[in-house]
Amino acid sequence: MSTASVPLPNWINYGLIPLLNLVVAFLISGFVVWLIGESPLGALSLLLEGSLGNGEFIGFTLFYATSFIFTGLSVAVAIHAGLFNIGSEGQAYLGGLGCALVALSLDNYLPWYVTMPVAVVGAALFGAMAAFIPAWLQAKRGSHIVITTIMFNYIIASLMNYLLVHVLIVPGKMAPETRTFLEGGQLPKLTWLMEIFGTKLGAAPLNVSFIIALVMCYAVWLLIWRTKLGFEMRTLGVSPTAASYAGMPYVRIVMIAMMLSGALAGMMALNPVMGASARLQVGFVSGAGFVGIAVSLMGRNHPLGIIFAAILFGVLYQGGDWISFEMPNITREMILVIQGLVILFAGALEYMFRPAIVRFYQQFKRA
Repeated sequence: MSTASVPLPNWINYGLIPLLNLVVAFLISGFVVWLIGESPLGALSLLLEGSLGNGEFIGFTLFYATSFIFTGLSVAVAIHAGLFNIGSEGQAYLGGLGCALVALSLDNYLPWYVTMPVAVVGAALFGAMAAFIPAWLQAKRGSHIVITTIMFNYIIASLMNYLLVHVLIVPGKMAPETRTFLEGGQLPKLTWLMEIFGTKLGAAPLNVSFIIALVMCYAVWLLIWRTKLGFEMRTLGVSPTAASYAGMPYVRIVMIAMMLSGALAGMMALNPVMGASARLQVGFVSGAGFVGIAVSLMGRNHPLGIIFAAILFGVLYQGGDWISFEMPNITREMILVIQGLVILFAGALEYMFRPAIVRFYQQFKRA
């Protein structure tokens, strides 16, 4: 029997194996740091200090984690239906257009807490629109979802560049961006959250979208494990033949799963567009859609695991900037190498240790 099909306890599947992958990734990263003449323990200390050392650093870490939670959930919802959505980057980009149009239209008339729900819907709708055509091509024509979603990332990027350069740009300005949203179109910072823990948020752009992301985690958990649609999605993901034999509508499930996935990716735009910069800018997604793939895989496609994995990548992003500042020999490119190693072991080499763990576990059970 293949080790991939051997059942293991949840504490091994969702705890031990991801932890081993992470430890090996950091050990190899430490070796790389040592090769360039720096202290691995010193780099690790700076990583933790720069990401968790004070309230402002924690705020930046959670700000990055917020975007990764949305894109991680986006990838996870599709995976549960047997679909590998590589298009979260483009779907988040188009979602930014949805929430920006709402903010530009309502910020002069309504307070933020009225604008926010409309912006959430706008971002979700535009993200779902970005996923609609790839979903339809998969469901109706058999086009592979990986290929179509990758291609749509480039199509959407080109569309957004055109809109920001020729349509939405402020007349007389060189920067391809919209005007700054008024207060009614900005998500407030979570200063009060840090004050509860006796610290200050400082300049960190952590905002209300972090709470929205946590709410979406709970909503995805309810959808996947507590609804009929979620059961159909998981059945399709495990065995399309069994789903078809049970009479589950393949086209409907694929369309709904992909559009929900796109909607979650679109909501990621709330964080940088309405929360951090208060304007729509070129390239604001900054790779968060692709990081969401690793976040989902490391979190085992479960909302709780995605939260922890997103915080880990938030630590790598924020702490990595601090390392490159304090250790000039470790450049930003070196930080990308470390992040890449974590992604490699969390994704491509996810089951590297599984055969040995299965054998050890079976021997332990027999003993």
